[in-house]
This record gives sequence, C-alpha cells and structure tokens, in this order.
Amino acid sequence: MPVEIFVALVNEQVDVWRPVLAEHLHDNIFRIQDQPYDRDVETWEFGPGQDVECEMILGRDGPFLAATKLLS
Repeated sequence: MPVEIFVALVNEQVDVWRPVLAEHLHDNIFRIQDQPYDRDVETWEFGPGQDVECEMILGRDGPFLAATKLLS
C-alpha cells in the first residue's frame, strides 16, 4: 500500500515540498513510485524509482514525512 511522503523541489525561490507516493520498504526507507512527473515544470530532489531515507520535518502546518537522503 503506497504512502505519501514529501520531496523537496530544487531551484525554487523558497522551500517547496511535493507530496509523492512511495512504497515503505522498512524502518525509515522508502522507494518513490512511478507517477506523473513533468520535469519541464519542476525538478524533484529525488525521483521515481529511487530509494530514500525519510525523517519527520516540522513545517509551517505541522510535521510531515520528508525524503532527506538518497540511498545507493
């Protein structure tokens, strides 16, 4: 069952986080699922198919699960 995590957008004037669907692999490790992604409109820090480590980030509207590190 996919879960929602957030991925930072790069090359933005302010911090912007995009909600994306991911597969929970174990612990705090997720794989970003294939989904619509228009690279001409925005650039994600991590993209579909990549495994990422996530952590809780405190945002303006409260805490959210954010991809913070790419795993090789």
